Amino acid sequence: MILKEHQISPETIRRWFKKNYGITFQAYQRMYRINNAFQELKIGKNVINTAYDTGYESLSGFGYTYKKIMKNAPSQNTNNEIILVNRLTTPLGPMFIFATNQGICLLEFVDRRMLETEFKQLQTQLNTKIIFGENSHIVQTKNEIDEYFQGIRKYFAVKLHTPGTDFQRTVWDSLKQIPYGKLTTYKEQAENINNPHAIRSVANANGFNRIAIIIPCHRVIGSNGELMGYGGGLERKRWLIEHEKKYSDKN
Repeated sequence: MILKEHQISPETIRRWFKKNYGITFQAYQRMYRINNAFQELKIGKNVINTAYDTGYESLSGFGYTYKKIMKNAPSQNTNNEIILVNRLTTPLGPMFIFATNQGICLLEFVDRRMLETEFKQLQTQLNTKIIFGENSHIVQTKNEIDEYFQGIRKYFAVKLHTPGTDFQRTVWDSLKQIPYGKLTTYKEQAENINNPHAIRSVANANGFNRIAIIIPCHRVIGSNGELMGYGGGLERKRWLIEHEKKYSDKN
């Protein structure tokens, strides 16, 4: 009824949803329901009550859908961790946000070229499934990212879950030490981790950073002052640098 009032066809909505979320709205709804069921089962609720309370009309239908998405029966492996994925909008375009119970494990613009590869790497590293849903880390990140773009947040408090090699984690930690509104070079970053000859390795590790903005690889530039190597695109990198300069200059 609302769509008709605004002269919007259901097909237009379906195409928009598929383009922006990568799946159909029906698949999105199924994943949300299964995530709710997973959380209920995890705290000890029985399968029958969970099935009917999450809107399934039959236990067999619930079991089939759950197993198709989670690859296990509802009565199995509820202690395993899952990765939840959600979406948020920003002035620079939509982003996907992924989280486990431990914290945010991915925050990327939806058009990043390596996004599908990052999805697969996360699933392999954490040995778990990715389904649409939301938890407290995702809610907190949405609020903090919104405050960042408003210019009222300069530091992030949300917990992160960043699987990687020891060297990668060292490099990512060094990124978090770069002050808001400031820039550094790959050479300076290598020196800061006491590995001055690892400039190329540092740049490579920056490229594997999965958590845009919060782990601020956009604050690293070339020694000649040129913008280099940003997965979200150099225009976004330039925008973020100018945004932070604008609000840091106000203080």
